[in-house]
Formats: sequence, structure tokens, C-alpha cells
Amino acid sequence: MTSPWLVFVLVFVILWLSAQAGDLIRKKFLPFKEDERDDFIVVVGATLTLLGLLIGFAFSMAVTRYDQRKNYEEAEANAIGTEYVRADLLPAQDAALIRDLLKKYLDQRVLFYTARDQRVLGKVNADTVELQNQLWAAVRSAASSQPTPITALALSGMNDVLNSQGYTQAAWWNRIPPAAWALMTAIAICCNLLLGYSARHTERRLSLILPLAVALSFLLISDIDSPRGGAIRVAPQNLLSLSQSLRNP
Repeated sequence: MTSPWLVFVLVFVILWLSAQAGDLIRKKFLPFKEDERDDFIVVVGATLTLLGLLIGFAFSMAVTRYDQRKNYEEAEANAIGTEYVRADLLPAQDAALIRDLLKKYLDQRVLFYTARDQRVLGKVNADTVELQNQLWAAVRSAASSQPTPITALALSGMNDVLNSQGYTQAAWWNRIPPAAWALMTAIAICCNLLLGYSARHTERRLSLILPLAVALSFLLISDIDSPRGGAIRVAPQNLLSLSQSLRNP
């Protein structure tokens, strides 16, 4: 898990050095020809446009994944709440056991969204798997003892609870591909090299402005795309609301 601020610092430094490298190439190795400036400006503009499109595309990908994580949090809360109600369809003893296990399971799902430490997260995942096994065993036993269409509803609801957790986990693993980050970084480096190469003395401020602007864009995208490492995170509002309602009926 990479910190978004680390991405910001690395991108800013790399792009600023790229601009300086372009300036050095112009001064030491390949002097810039002023009669080619108009054509060169077209190339720089096209490259900057491509960079802007890639950043916009990556931002759209990050927002889509963020919305997906929010939707699955809501779906997971709905599945748990529905199964809690459907437990009434089972014998009283089985219903009480399933409700108790669902409350514990709900606590673990809230911790999944709030945990940042990997050791804590590992324990949460292990406890979640254990509770899933207990929940499935409990509802399967009740459904087996009374195999009716009514108990089948409780069995189906538990299946939704377990599936929703899998969908949530998949959504948290679904990140912007490294190849997309590499492509954006490569295009950004090319842009800064070209600007550094073509800059006049009065345009030297561009060697700082563009790396800063691009690095801030990368920071925002990385923050949204980091479920645990960023400041923009999915809060388990629906799960917390359900937890409160179950404990304070």
C-alpha cells in the first residue's frame, strides 16, 4: 500500500528533474533552433493534451472504483439486515444463535472498513472467515432439520450475506493498473523534458508549475484509489447505522 503523499513527492521530484534535464540538453548537447519554435509548440501542446486526457481517464477510473466500494458497503448492510429479519423464519433457538453471530459479524465488517494496520486487518479477515463458517453451519443445520420453502428463504439470505462480503473484497482489490500509472508517468516526463528543452529564461517558472500541477493530480487520483492509505475513504455509514439499530431496537 503506497501512501498518496509519497506518490506526490516522487512524481514532483521526477518531473522537476525531467524539466531540468531538458534544459541541460538544450544548453550542452542540442541547442534549440528558434525558427523551429512554432512547430515545437505544436508538439508540446499535443503531448500536454494527451497527458491531460490520461489524467482525466485515470481520475474517472478511480472515482468509479470509489463509487463501487460505496455501493457494496450499502449492499452488504442490506444483506445483513435482511438476514437478521429472516432469522425469524427459523426455530427460536437457531434464530437466537444466528442473530448473535450476525451482530458479531457486523462488528467485523465495520472494522474491515476502519482498520488501517495490516496486522489488525489480518485478524479481522480471519475472524470474518470463522464467523462466516459458523453462520453457514447454523443456517444449514436449521434448514436441514426443516427443509421447507420458508427456511429456504433464510438459507438464501445467508448466501447473500456471504456473497456480499466477497464482492466488497473484490472491489477493494480493484485498483488502477500499474501499467496505467507507468504510462501517465512516462507521458508526464516527456512533457517536462520538452518544456525544459524549449523554455526561455523568462519561462523557467514552468519547470516548477507543471510538475506541481501534475503531482497534485496524481495525489488526488492516488488518494481516491487507496481504500486505506488515503484521506478520501469509504465510511461504513450503513453498517454503523444497522449496528446501532440492532442493538437499540
